[in-house]
Amino acid sequence: MKKRIPLSTPTMHGNEIEYINEAFERNWVAPLGFNCDSFETEMSEYLSENSGKEYHALSLASGTAALHLAVKLAGIKPGDIVLCSDMTFAATVNPVSYEFGKQVFIDSEYETWNMDPKALEKAFEKYPDAKAVMLVHLYGVPAKMDEIEEICRKHNAVLIEDAAEALCAEYRGRKCGTFGELSAISFNGNKLITTSGGGMLIAKEKAARDKAFFWATQSREKEIWYEHKEIGYNYRMSNIVAGIGRAQLKYAENHRDLKEKIYRRYEEGFKNLPVGMNPYEENTKPNFWLSCMLIDKECPVDPMHIIKVLDEHNIEARPIWKPMHMQPVFAENDFVSAGENPVNEDIFARGLCLPSDIKMTEEEQDYVIEIIRSCF
Repeated sequence: MKKRIPLSTPTMHGNEIEYINEAFERNWVAPLGFNCDSFETEMSEYLSENSGKEYHALSLASGTAALHLAVKLAGIKPGDIVLCSDMTFAATVNPVSYEFGKQVFIDSEYETWNMDPKALEKAFEKYPDAKAVMLVHLYGVPAKMDEIEEICRKHNAVLIEDAAEALCAEYRGRKCGTFGELSAISFNGNKLITTSGGGMLIAKEKAARDKAFFWATQSREKEIWYEHKEIGYNYRMSNIVAGIGRAQLKYAENHRDLKEKIYRRYEEGFKNLPVGMNPYEENTKPNFWLSCMLIDKECPVDPMHIIKVLDEHNIEARPIWKPMHMQPVFAENDFVSAGENPVNEDIFARGLCLPSDIKMTEEEQDYVIEIIRSCF
């Protein structure tokens, strides 16, 4: 049996160890520290490139922690409505429940598989007091930000941008993670760059970043003893982990380019098959984090059959994210679609995520393509 061809795994370059060693040499292996500070500065500078704007980053234990703090900063209280992307991983929307808010799930559109502005506007008609919008850039493809930003402004709703999958992606020349009042990036092991685990909160206002830092460090007041007036969390990033992130950030654009090459080879390899790749708009630059395939409606081939056949050949593939409104835990939550037939249910039924590891050789990818073609 051939060696396992994975979906997406970390890619190390060797320079990570230099930052780790420095932390050991300076005996700074505890949470926070010089690597965390520098990682935040370097990420802020990266996001600010060519924008003329300043962003404020906070390194954290996970992308989920960043989203939780974003929900708190948005002022979500028990019972408050948050309009959320429906097709995503549960980590996007779970933090709303941490603050006892209520998720209302918004269907996608076919052009990017992201939140449908028409469905979002329809949701605001139904829930005019919705406090925030939780938006995802699915699989590193930017959403329709012009329309969504305008809708949020119109309804005075806080835009929280889940850019966990979208580092390096751009919409009209502007980097994902810079649209929301508050945004989150993930450095989980399968993301574009990794810190092994970790995330980052991006805030437009320094005061918001500083408040999040206060909460993330157990809400400890500035007293010589341990004084607490608010509930806090242990969401700090390790100084060692941040060193890995600093090294990885230097290769972020390179990783993105390699991901695009994988996408293009699939695109070429699937010519004349009744399938399409996950789409994006011309005015955007995805990061192609995961290459995905959508089987044509009239084609009888089941994506789960393809996943099973690939697994038999030691190749990892996965279904598209199961929409949140289909998850048992959110059975009581509302779902809003612009049309009668939910787009997300259709994409979930016909789509699958393909191996997108940047260490995959062309020969290995050709083998994946060959196996998939045999299913048709």
